[in-house]
Amino acid sequence: MRLIRPTLLLVFLSGILCSVSGQDYNSINDEGQITQARRGNRESNEQDKKAEIPRGLKVWTVDDRFGDITPAEPDTASYMFMNTIFTTGKYGEYNTTGNLGAIRQNRIFTDRPNYDDFIFNHGYDYFITQVSDFHFTNTYSPITNASLNSCGNRTNGEDHFKALFAVNAGKRLGVGFKFDYLYGRGYYQENSASLFNATLYGSYLGDRYQAHFLFSTNHQKQTENGGITNDNYITHPESFSESYTTSEMPTMLERNWNRNDNLHLFYTHRYSLGFNRKVPMTEEEIKAKKFALESQKDNAAKKAKEEARKQAKKENREFDEEEYDRQAAIEAKNHPAEIAPADTTWTKNEYVPVTSFIHTAKFDNANRIYESYYTPDNYYANTYETMSRFTGDSLFDKTRHFILQNTFAIALLEGFNKYAKAGLKGFLTHEFKQYTLPDSTTMARSYNEQSVFAGGQISKSEGNTLHYNATGSVAIAGASMGDIFLDATADLNFPLLGDTIQLAADGYFHHYAPTFYYTKYHSRHFWWENDDMKSVNHTRLQGRFSLQRTQTQLRVAVDNISNYVYFGTSYNVDGERRLYNAAFVRQETENISVLTATLDQKIKMGLVNLDAQLTYQKSSHDDVIPVPALNLYANLYLRFKIAHVLDCDLGADVRYFTKYYAPDFVPGIAQFAVQENKDSRVKLGNYPIVNVYANFFLKHARFFVMMSHVNHSGEGGNAFLVPHYPINQRLFRFGISWNFFN
Repeated sequence: MRLIRPTLLLVFLSGILCSVSGQDYNSINDEGQITQARRGNRESNEQDKKAEIPRGLKVWTVDDRFGDITPAEPDTASYMFMNTIFTTGKYGEYNTTGNLGAIRQNRIFTDRPNYDDFIFNHGYDYFITQVSDFHFTNTYSPITNASLNSCGNRTNGEDHFKALFAVNAGKRLGVGFKFDYLYGRGYYQENSASLFNATLYGSYLGDRYQAHFLFSTNHQKQTENGGITNDNYITHPESFSESYTTSEMPTMLERNWNRNDNLHLFYTHRYSLGFNRKVPMTEEEIKAKKFALESQKDNAAKKAKEEARKQAKKENREFDEEEYDRQAAIEAKNHPAEIAPADTTWTKNEYVPVTSFIHTAKFDNANRIYESYYTPDNYYANTYETMSRFTGDSLFDKTRHFILQNTFAIALLEGFNKYAKAGLKGFLTHEFKQYTLPDSTTMARSYNEQSVFAGGQISKSEGNTLHYNATGSVAIAGASMGDIFLDATADLNFPLLGDTIQLAADGYFHHYAPTFYYTKYHSRHFWWENDDMKSVNHTRLQGRFSLQRTQTQLRVAVDNISNYVYFGTSYNVDGERRLYNAAFVRQETENISVLTATLDQKIKMGLVNLDAQLTYQKSSHDDVIPVPALNLYANLYLRFKIAHVLDCDLGADVRYFTKYYAPDFVPGIAQFAVQENKDSRVKLGNYPIVNVYANFFLKHARFFVMMSHVNHSGEGGNAFLVPHYPINQRLFRFGISWNFFN
């Protein structure tokens, strides 16, 4: 990292100097299109002019069951770029244990995703990209992106470096590589995080055959300190006779680590039967074809010239290059190349698929280790006999999980004629799961599960007015038999009084048995066997109302859950020690309702902009699902240009939520858990976090400078997002993201 920072800064400064000197640049605009900037003033003649190389970038996501393509926007906009670096989320809606890359949980209950079986990855959704969220690429020319954000120094600083390379071999085959490395050393003791990701991906988009491939490997290492020993170091520093820096505040644990290693393979492909038809080319395709035709013409002229040169040499005479060029120009003027009519030149053959045969394969392998070389006396409430490499105070809790899933589907596709208003799919899915845990007799005992699901989908995605999607599946055999998953979305778009209104709704009904790690887990200090747990019933209904012109969006959601499964935790407090820590799997048999309402509003008055997002939540059982009543994000900034080329956002934003009993974090199982001991639980919230920033966009570079938590005073305040885990104090940060094109 010591080399990365100055190197990227040097590249950035060199780019600015080049832009001032009038060099050529290509940039991706806010709409995600790559444009060619005008050439600077310099002398040139006809022989020096070169054909403009067409530029273009398209990105999309694929459905992880069927491989359906959904267009997406490239991550190129400068708006809110400075907030994309935070583990706490773009709008500060996540609770974390403080450090960059630390484990996290969304305070907005309805925005928590439906997680996979390996619960130890749930808090790392900031870093681990799900297949359905990954951006595949198609580009007319190779593209490289390098991004870095940083703060602090080599002792306590935070660095996050990302790189992406994408290239196409023709218009059908695209490949790319993504590298992601995060290292947060930690401003508090024993709080470092090290996350690594490498991803290789590819796509082939033929007329009849299409395929997407994704290979990803992740490593997460988190040092666990169990929180500071006394919250008064943060909330009431005046109660101590001397002041403490963050690195001097004592913590509960030392030499404790959570380590996760994950490998993911995804491959989806389809073969389609259909017919051909003529359709107009897009502007980018016309530009590319013109370039190809011009290149062919230039190559032919060069070949003819070279033949003339060889002929002159063969006849033992001097070749007059200037005279040849003059005669060639006259010939081109008198006999211009014939151009086909526009209706044939600028149209293309489009293959219209009618029926597709789809296969999707997924393989996920995950390992988790909790390792400790020292545990304070009486820190854990329970100790169990397990086979382990370590004895005494040392811990080596290990578990492993893998899943192999294959889906076979047949699809009748939407839009192949005017009567096909919707697409239909039917599918079968087979999955094999294996979990490995220690017990009292062996270090590795495996548990296997197999299930078969059958289901179907009806969807409409074309057109501008109405879209919908409904998918249902049921487990018809195996360990999950009887599980039901019904999901539906719909949106209606129509103009009204010069504005565009969108009404959208989505919802689901899920009936499923609790996943493996809620029913069975073995380790030195946490052990449960819950074979009698009931199936969970979770219903969600959500509606959205959006006004495009006024940039207003209102969302209302209702969750109703029976047999809800969650973690609870308790401990006793003895001075600056938290003793007899325990964690349990709980199941609430009564129905729980959670109401969520979010208003998102953007206001612009000249240079002044105000963006605000306010969320109200109400849980019928806040002792089971605790949520803050209000969650607020507001961003006040000036937007202007400097020297007509440098876009600038200069402003400040604030994150705030009302007090509530926020879930605690249990390092031994790497899970957030409800505080159950009324004598020791603490409330968090009612503390604003303010950042001041300057965010810039120049050509094809985004960069920012920021002072985060600028309102930190050192005189107290409830600066926690998770009990006993304080957030970082005032820090200067900077970041840059640069796109390079060939």
